[in-house]
Amino acid sequence: MVIRYLPRSSSVRTAALAVAALVLLPTPFAAAATEEPTPPKPGPAYTSDLLDRPGVQARPGAGAPAVPADVSALSWVVADARSGEVLAAHNAHRQLPPASTLKSLFALTALPHLDAVARHKVTQSELSEVGEGSSLVGVEAGRSYTIADLWRGVFLSSGNDAVHVLAGLNGGWQQTVRQMRAKARSLGARDTHVVSPDGYDAAGQVSSAYDLAVFGRAGLADPQFARYCSTSVAKFPNGNWSYPIQNTNRLLTGADGVARYPGLLGIKNGYTSHAGNTLISAAQRGGRTLVVSVMNPQVSGGHRVYEEARSLLDWGFKAAGHVRPVGSLVPKSESQGTAQGPAHAAELAAHGVEADGSDWTAILLVAAGAAALVAGSVVVIRRRRTARAYRFAGRQ
Repeated sequence: MVIRYLPRSSSVRTAALAVAALVLLPTPFAAAATEEPTPPKPGPAYTSDLLDRPGVQARPGAGAPAVPADVSALSWVVADARSGEVLAAHNAHRQLPPASTLKSLFALTALPHLDAVARHKVTQSELSEVGEGSSLVGVEAGRSYTIADLWRGVFLSSGNDAVHVLAGLNGGWQQTVRQMRAKARSLGARDTHVVSPDGYDAAGQVSSAYDLAVFGRAGLADPQFARYCSTSVAKFPNGNWSYPIQNTNRLLTGADGVARYPGLLGIKNGYTSHAGNTLISAAQRGGRTLVVSVMNPQVSGGHRVYEEARSLLDWGFKAAGHVRPVGSLVPKSESQGTAQGPAHAAELAAHGVEADGSDWTAILLVAAGAAALVAGSVVVIRRRRTARAYRFAGRQ
């Protein structure tokens, strides 16, 4: 039997667990003794409140390397992509303009709705609102492209022209904005406010290093997203008439004098004059995958964002296993579905206990347990009455 575990009401939950425990005890109420499951192990001893504090947040243990002192970014995060645990951060929730790293959220939102092999003939109206000075992949009105072509234009060339066409196919610009806002909330990314899906500078458009790391982690879990974001070179469009495009993420390609990072998986870089340089990177080494987000390095140089991400990735791989996490990228609705965090939730799942956002199942559990106790009591009473009757008959 699967029990849906509901975290909202501790009193109801406690009652449910108490009744369940009574039912499981080897008493006359039970027809047969039932082995009680192993109690869940305590979750990790951290709180996301640390990430709300300004400055560098880290909890080094024995053998942990020092957090790089030369990282000048206004905000950054280093996290484990599998568990979502944040290993260290600096101003994690500071709201800053994200530039084209916001395209990661656009992809998470629109990818599931668009068939990659479908073809679309682009119209001039779909390109009419592309912002001045935007990065472009070269989409032309009157030409036909597959959806996959357009996504390669988004991920490799950061093409705002491709974003506009895809957003139109996704229901329109404003519909896509609303969907992106909802997607961010569902992922627990509360610092993000979307105005322009392509990341083009717009009043009020912000995100954070925390949210960008959330988007990067979610993207790696999507096979299409992961494939696009890790592609170094492709043909655009992929057909008889085409030209090569190269990913603008220098850590992935090793272009312009930036050494390629070993094991890099992508994800997305960005730049505007207002946002400065921004970057979401992920890399894999020794069975561990890290996600690093960096926003607006203050040391001059267009490639500085890559070197700071490199420094943080190097630190993360060395520090993993030697630091205690300072928070989690997993939404509170999931990670704190119980009072003991994601490890506790995983342990519950192993025992057939499923997290949920309501108390009704717990209430039903209490009712069912109470009914079982009442039924057991009735059986015991009847047995006692029968025994008395036999004894009385024996004395007559």
